[in-house]
Amino acid sequence: MDTSVYKLTLVTGLSGAGKSVALATLEDNGYNCIDNLPLNLLPSLASEIQSANYQWQHTAVGIDARSHDESFEKVPLLLDAIKSDKLTVEIIYLEADNEILLKRFSETRRRHPLTDHDTDLESAINEERELLSPLTQIADLTINTSKTTLHQLRRLLSDRVTDRDSAEMSVLIKSFGFKHGMPANADFMFDMRCLPNPHWDPDLRPMTGRDKPVADFLEKDERVQEMYKQLESMIANWTPCFALEGRSYLTFAIGCTGGQHRSVYMVERLGKHFQAFLPNVQIFHRELS
Repeated sequence: MDTSVYKLTLVTGLSGAGKSVALATLEDNGYNCIDNLPLNLLPSLASEIQSANYQWQHTAVGIDARSHDESFEKVPLLLDAIKSDKLTVEIIYLEADNEILLKRFSETRRRHPLTDHDTDLESAINEERELLSPLTQIADLTINTSKTTLHQLRRLLSDRVTDRDSAEMSVLIKSFGFKHGMPANADFMFDMRCLPNPHWDPDLRPMTGRDKPVADFLEKDERVQEMYKQLESMIANWTPCFALEGRSYLTFAIGCTGGQHRSVYMVERLGKHFQAFLPNVQIFHRELS
């Protein structure tokens, strides 16, 4: 008797936000990838995946504005209908800020799929955002790529999607700099700007929170120790509750002014602590690319 459980990942989101990179990354990690599948063919694909002759454990499907042969509002019911004991389904949604998308299309000279002689690029982006809005409500993982490099996106997908057991919740603890903008898709966000700043020490300024002299500087301060203890307690207490609710992904974002010292130190310390006993914890530093 075949007891295999198959995984179907829908990769969707805004044009120019990185769906092609995401599909290529999943394919490099052993997924069977299908781009721009019409929504009405998802049930047939789900049946094929669960058939005896299907050879792929993991399948990824690209869904975008070109697939709007049916209303995206029907997708939740469609997914409920195809899920089974043998097939898990998750949605990855990629987005970016409008000004970033405009810049990307300008630099690559690609045509947006919804532009025509009556619709300019910005109007097409807004139309696509509205068209896909029902999917943002049910996405398991949303990634805003406005400040994410291609390398960072590939790493995030490899760490959080392809290396994750489908039964485990992926926990991401990430650092960022407030002066570069707040992350759009964090479940929890914490501010380290109240802690002593190594930036003002000329010897520590070129270093990061990964370096021992910076860690030694911060650990001398009682406020740093108290902040760590409270964050460690909060994550330890509440992460299991989200897992019990069936969440697949959980993100904690920790920021300081520039994303170099205090937030990096705290993320490194918390991440390594939780990696010792939670099954799927990733550390990510947005400003240290």
